[in-house]
Amino acid sequence: MPYYSFDLVVGEEFKNQGGIILEDIEVASDRADQLACELSQVKPELQHRGCAVRVTDLDHNEVYRTPLDPVPAWQR
Repeated sequence: MPYYSFDLVVGEEFKNQGGIILEDIEVASDRADQLACELSQVKPELQHRGCAVRVTDLDHNEVYRTPLDPVPAWQR
């Protein structure tokens, strides 16, 4: 199983949020979505600033990114 790292992206800065071994990118992307939702609620000052949670693999390649701002239902 691969290891994934999670970062909070604020502008050009990447703040490490930890890493974990997960089954695949689908599970990692679900975790990133959950983390983005939690950070959006806990740190509302990050909303509307283009912040995101990114997922990287063991080689530091970005494999997924999700915004902290919720995507409106009409855009899904």
